[in-house]
Amino acid sequence: MATQSKDYYGTLGVKKTASQDDIRKAFRKLARKYHPDVNPGDKKSEEKFKEISEANDVLSDEKKRKIFDQFGFYSDNIDSAAAEAAARGGYGGFTGESTRGGGPRPGAQEVPFDFGGFDFSDFTAGARGAEGRRTESSSGFGGSFKDIFSGMFSGGQRNAPRGPQPGTDLEYQVAIDFWTAIRGGVTRLEIQRQEICSTCKGKGTTGGPTECPECHGTGQVTQMGGRMKFNIQGPRCGGSGQIQNPCPTCDGEGVITRQEPLEFRIKAGTRDGQRIRLAGKGNAGINGGPPGDLYLIIKAGTHPFFTRVSDDIYVTVPVTVVEAALGAKIEVPTVDGRTQLKIPPGTQTGQKLRLRDKGVPSATREDARGDQIVEVKIVVPKVQDERSKEILREFGRLNPEDPRAAMLNGE
Repeated sequence: MATQSKDYYGTLGVKKTASQDDIRKAFRKLARKYHPDVNPGDKKSEEKFKEISEANDVLSDEKKRKIFDQFGFYSDNIDSAAAEAAARGGYGGFTGESTRGGGPRPGAQEVPFDFGGFDFSDFTAGARGAEGRRTESSSGFGGSFKDIFSGMFSGGQRNAPRGPQPGTDLEYQVAIDFWTAIRGGVTRLEIQRQEICSTCKGKGTTGGPTECPECHGTGQVTQMGGRMKFNIQGPRCGGSGQIQNPCPTCDGEGVITRQEPLEFRIKAGTRDGQRIRLAGKGNAGINGGPPGDLYLIIKAGTHPFFTRVSDDIYVTVPVTVVEAALGAKIEVPTVDGRTQLKIPPGTQTGQKLRLRDKGVPSATREDARGDQIVEVKIVVPKVQDERSKEILREFGRLNPEDPRAAMLNGE
């Protein structure tokens, strides 16, 4: 089956003489426009993104680009020397400029393709005029090479035996409460992951090899390309002449998807947004490849009055006017329970006092922990009885300071 010709330059909107920098800029511009993350659920944008990615893959590689420029298509099975040879001197004995005996013209470059399986007998019939002259033009002959080569190269690689492939990584977000993040604990999670198929042990096949029904054990099949026929590697068996029966349990994948309960320990001091790696807990590898890893993104809960910043704890504590003015020892809450805090005389609202080593234990540094920062909030009482009001008036007469003086004098 022939491969459809693609205009990679047109796909990226650049000229054939475009530099690598021009190609890179064009791809980035189109990628930003058609990326699936920018157009979620848009199938047309998804297909367009695949097209520009394919075009960029070929044109950004000098060797691949040279092959595409020479043949009008790209295949991994074409050696770059083929494109160079074709550019220097054509396709050897098959350029349409052959001698009357069918041999290559003098000085023609040999291209590293194996034409041993071709049958050119059809080209002799009807290809000569009444006077025995060759009447089929070289362009008419050579124009079918693209279709022929694409048919040749569409088979074997896809069915080549796969080597060990590592499993993919998994990522899950885990919600834990405030205290579990502070003190640590055990958390349970249900995950979906790929495991090695127990029926085929990850091979993807069962039983012994059998004869390929497509090539009948020869490893080759005959294919037509225009008026030529040639032998290619059997696409189903990859040229081996034998096939394996796919495992009925995993449909030949070697892995099956299952729900799995997972129990893991949260270290004391784990932070919100922290990424925890569980090695080997991702998807299983294929053909003996190692399993992937599982990454857990921690989403820690909040607290009514504690606020955590890194390993420090912030809390706002109300104090009375008397405690702030005269100083006092008060009891304040911490993540470890209650503790005593000294309020210095003349403490102001918003003033911050530090309790060292009363914060969160560090999850990364042994025997280290943060501090607790206490912000003072002075609570003014509601005075209702006359005796209290008289005392406050007397206090005002004894302390006639104007707290707004500096502000007013600075006008």
